Amino acid sequence: MGELPLDINIQEPRWDQSTFLGRARHFFTVTDPRNLLLSGAQLEASRNIVQNYRAGMVTPGLTEDQLWRAKYAYDSAFHPDTGEKMVLIGRMSAQVPMNMTITGCMLTFYRKTPTVVFWQWVNQSFNAVVNYSNRSGDAPISVGQLGTAYVSATTGAVVTALGLKSLTKHLPPLVGRFVPFAAVAAANCINTPLMRQRELQVGIPVTDEDSQRLGHSVAAAKQGIFQVVISRICMAIPAMAIPPVIMDTLEKKDFLKRRPWLGAPLQVGLVGFCLVFATPLCCALFPQRSSLHVSRLEPELRARIREQNPDIEVVYYNKGL
Repeated sequence: MGELPLDINIQEPRWDQSTFLGRARHFFTVTDPRNLLLSGAQLEASRNIVQNYRAGMVTPGLTEDQLWRAKYAYDSAFHPDTGEKMVLIGRMSAQVPMNMTITGCMLTFYRKTPTVVFWQWVNQSFNAVVNYSNRSGDAPISVGQLGTAYVSATTGAVVTALGLKSLTKHLPPLVGRFVPFAAVAAANCINTPLMRQRELQVGIPVTDEDSQRLGHSVAAAKQGIFQVVISRICMAIPAMAIPPVIMDTLEKKDFLKRRPWLGAPLQVGLVGFCLVFATPLCCALFPQRSSLHVSRLEPELRARIREQNPDIEVVYYNKGL
């Protein structure tokens, strides 16, 4: 076997991102929980393979499959814009195990106010870490801005959950089971923009087709954050809508009545099963490298691009996750 050629484009995902199927295959790999089991040494080895290959140096004996495995291991742990290693629970590979635990508990302990407050706080704290870890761009965020965003997002989520809970007191029990989903959907609309507010203030990097940076755009940030919010809400629908219906039926059966302790683990398991599929499929709703027509950019940036690159009609940006 000869040395691996240097013309494999590992700047892009392995599968065609212009199709939903290609994006789904990509995100099934990105969100694979097994990536969490990779050691620091394995991640560093993957980073070296990827960076060396991009610099024109091929690790001896490296195959194409090994190169792609290294790329996805590297992408699973390091931010695409800043290059920093993300905190473990902020990585997309942690979405399924973390969300199945948190969501399962939110759906199980939805009756009492203290548990509603606690699990909404846990969920929004986790979402804050994920939103920060998977933000778009490389603009620095101050501790004060992060703290303000976190407190605002968490408070909004808890108030929403308690308000909805009080409205459903006299409604059928099944309706009450959907309060956590409504609260999570509303909180996503608050948490994501707040934790990524820096992008809405200074914009995110936009590039040409060859990844050459052209400037920063708030319009691109708005579109990217909107796409992420839609994906997150859709991601929550199967995990928070299907298990409550199943559990409402099962809890009326003698089997669970005699074994009430099985309720929580069963609910967590159902949520996990839904999330294994919902997480990558909903991440795939929009391309990771999204595009925006030049005419929709800010006037100053649009004018600069028209002046320097008159042939460019579309710019590209990382929408975040």
